[in-house]
Amino acid sequence: MSSPAESASLLLKLFELRRDPVMRTARDWFVRDFNPTSYDEVIAALGGEHNPHFRMVAGYWDMACSFVVHGAIDWQMFIDANPEAIPAFAKVEPYLAELRTRVGPDYFGMHWEAVMTRIPGGAALFRQFREGLRAAAETGAA
Repeated sequence: MSSPAESASLLLKLFELRRDPVMRTARDWFVRDFNPTSYDEVIAALGGEHNPHFRMVAGYWDMACSFVVHGAIDWQMFIDANPEAIPAFAKVEPYLAELRTRVGPDYFGMHWEAVMTRIPGGAALFRQFREGLRAAAETGAA
């Protein structure tokens, strides 16, 4: 396991990656415009112009969470420093199993899922985020 200082250093490096202009564009789309209500909507995003955005955001969070899974970053520090990972995960969580079986790979998002599902009351929290983000998108408040 990493020390608090090592975890903090890695968290700062991850934060810097999120500041990349292309990543900012991808995150903005993911947070504001990507609000799937079905597996088919996820597939539509993967098959359309936002495929790079989806892959960049999902790949980033899975990579970042892999550091937690393997002990390079403390779980609580990660959750405290990366609240954005939670609503982002909430958007894909209902479709992970089907994505893995129908599209692959079978390990898609497994680190992200492992970290997020440790959150106490996570299922209810994810549902709450999905509903709130969809409502905000419908009213233009997102």
